[in-house]
Amino acid sequence: MPQPKPETLSTFEFFQKFPDEEAARKFFEARRWGDEPVCGHCGSVSVTECKDHKPMPYRCKDCRKHFSVRTGSVLAESRLPLIKWLLAIYMLTSARKGIPSTQMARELGITQKSAWFLAQRIRETWLKGQGGGDMGDQTQVDETYVGGKERNKHAKKKLHAGRGTVGKTAVVGIRDQHGEVRATPVKDTTGETLKSFVGQHAPKGGTVVTDSHKGYLGLDQQGYMHLRVNHSVGEFVRDMAHTNGIESFWALLKRGHYGIYHYMSPKHLHRYVNEFSFRHNTAQAGTMNFINMTIEQMADKRLTYKGLING
Repeated sequence: MPQPKPETLSTFEFFQKFPDEEAARKFFEARRWGDEPVCGHCGSVSVTECKDHKPMPYRCKDCRKHFSVRTGSVLAESRLPLIKWLLAIYMLTSARKGIPSTQMARELGITQKSAWFLAQRIRETWLKGQGGGDMGDQTQVDETYVGGKERNKHAKKKLHAGRGTVGKTAVVGIRDQHGEVRATPVKDTTGETLKSFVGQHAPKGGTVVTDSHKGYLGLDQQGYMHLRVNHSVGEFVRDMAHTNGIESFWALLKRGHYGIYHYMSPKHLHRYVNEFSFRHNTAQAGTMNFINMTIEQMADKRLTYKGLING
């Protein structure tokens, strides 16, 4: 039986639902607090609403500090209106291959620098949503490389160390039989690194399908049923085992890289990779559910511009 299509929200419907800043504020508060405000400083529910919402909408009776729905979240100290935060989340939700900061800046009426920082803070919340623990009993594991080609780089940036994967960052990913994907940049593709990644996500006793990369050798000695598909001799399926699922995810990531973002720096690559895996894993959630999940994960997340640049 085919899965029902997820509910989507058009741009026109978005502005009908959130016509102004007050509607956006109430929505953020409802998603984060529910029926009653909670102090973002001490967690008390003994609060009072300030007249004209100045200097902030609420004041805690216990710690006597003022706060808003932004306090203690990734929204803290942001001067952007909440309606622009919502629209940015919506744009990142509805764009399957991502949206560049230049386009987001035009849509929101802000600078490209502000749009880039805004998008990175939203991606930071999705890092909190990255699944943990064991996945299903049947998983596919594969690695890829993200970065520009050496021949396309400026002469000053060429490493002169060969071709292929030179100058690129390795990314390893795993996909289970239910379609959940987890991926992360890694320092190398040695056996220690790859087998450690498998051990973090695949349950012992399960089936792990990989290509013939030598880094996966020995998985059968660590409690896994290891099936290898040898791509170098034209083999892509062995006894119904394949790595096509995780490879299709790499194809989407590469299209977002080359066609939308054009450049993903190694420093911030983990956020971009997680953006694609989080959107992939929530593809059936629908637009509003995706927005709700993003807002619910914003608490206790903080990312300053200085920390983003220097981290």
